[in-house]
Amino acid sequence: MELIHAEHTLFYMVNFERFVLDNGLRVIIHQDKTTPIVAVNILYNVGARDEHPDQTGFAHLFEHLMFEGSANVAEYDNELQMAGGENNAFTNNDITNYYLTIPKHNLETALWLESDRMLELAFSEEKLRVQKNVVSEEFRQSFLNQPYGDVWMLLRPLIYNVHPYQWSTIGKSIEHVQNATMDQVKDFFYRFYRPNNAVLVLSGDLDPEPTMELVKKWFADIPPGPAHQKDLPEEPEQKSSRKLLVERDVPFDEIYMAFHTGKRLDENFYPTDMITDLLAGGRSSRLRENLVRKRKIFSESNAWITGSFDKGFLAVSGKLMPGQTMEIAREAIWEELDILKSHPVDEYELQKVKNKMEAANTFAEMGILSKSMNLAYYELLGDADLLNRQTEKYLALTREDVMHYSGKIFQPEKVSELNYLAKK
Repeated sequence: MELIHAEHTLFYMVNFERFVLDNGLRVIIHQDKTTPIVAVNILYNVGARDEHPDQTGFAHLFEHLMFEGSANVAEYDNELQMAGGENNAFTNNDITNYYLTIPKHNLETALWLESDRMLELAFSEEKLRVQKNVVSEEFRQSFLNQPYGDVWMLLRPLIYNVHPYQWSTIGKSIEHVQNATMDQVKDFFYRFYRPNNAVLVLSGDLDPEPTMELVKKWFADIPPGPAHQKDLPEEPEQKSSRKLLVERDVPFDEIYMAFHTGKRLDENFYPTDMITDLLAGGRSSRLRENLVRKRKIFSESNAWITGSFDKGFLAVSGKLMPGQTMEIAREAIWEELDILKSHPVDEYELQKVKNKMEAANTFAEMGILSKSMNLAYYELLGDADLLNRQTEKYLALTREDVMHYSGKIFQPEKVSELNYLAKK
């Protein structure tokens, strides 16, 4: 990595080579000579937002199916482990990401394995049945039988009326995955898990030119899928507050307040992210200092943004202490939000948050796996080099930016509030 000097700070630039195969596969190679391990990351441009409203949970189902064997590989995990590799995957509303690390001298094994399951999975009714049961059990354990587990299933459709962000990655209903047919599953695979819908990133002690030849050897012959144009409905502006009250068998009441924000590529992402760190980024943050430690309204409180490709949301939550009411909790949160709207943040407090963000971004680029994931993510957003410009965007924020965007976001008529009450 090349060391770049900026005014008041210094940070690292991640250098890389970018290629595109004839079948549309985008390839990025980052050379890091400090490690004998290579990271291989394949990011597919498919997530829960790409599902049909009556067939949700498919992207998450495929996170499991992709490890069930492919055209020429009976057991993916066994072959990778024999070569000294480790792997995992995750799915969210926007993307599905598969990643692995492997000794440099076994890189070709990794490329063989990944290319084979991109080519074609070993579809069978038995494998589909097994993974449908696995996902269904995960649905029950994580969302139905766990305290507060259904929060996202309640909050998302409250926030979104038309956009497919209204359902979680696990799906709207357990029956959608349980009732999935082989034809539906194959159609989903051949639409989305194609080279022209993917980004491949290799990071490690690699020479770009010979590495690219290996990539061509294993991926160039995979046929592309149909051009897929995302035509998702735009969520309309929220003009009146929304509220949902539920009772569950949980130990404490909890409040969630959510506000619509912009897209990940919008410039207002950075001040919005900064706002959540001011509210809840560490022990001395405002919510935890004022509402947890001093006023003891909450036992814990948090704030975060989704950072979604399409219009996302910022949420504030708090788990109420015994004796506190939803009215007190709501009023206390609004007091903190109104202060952000009306009073410029102290310069020392702002710099403290900037320092934490700079440190987090810097440490995130120390490992080859995190670099490969981030390069793939930003390439899918439009340009892998966005990775090298994130820190400076945060450092350029001003006190006025924080106050201005707080005023735009935190409006009473634009809140979606979930009151999650413990049964008496």
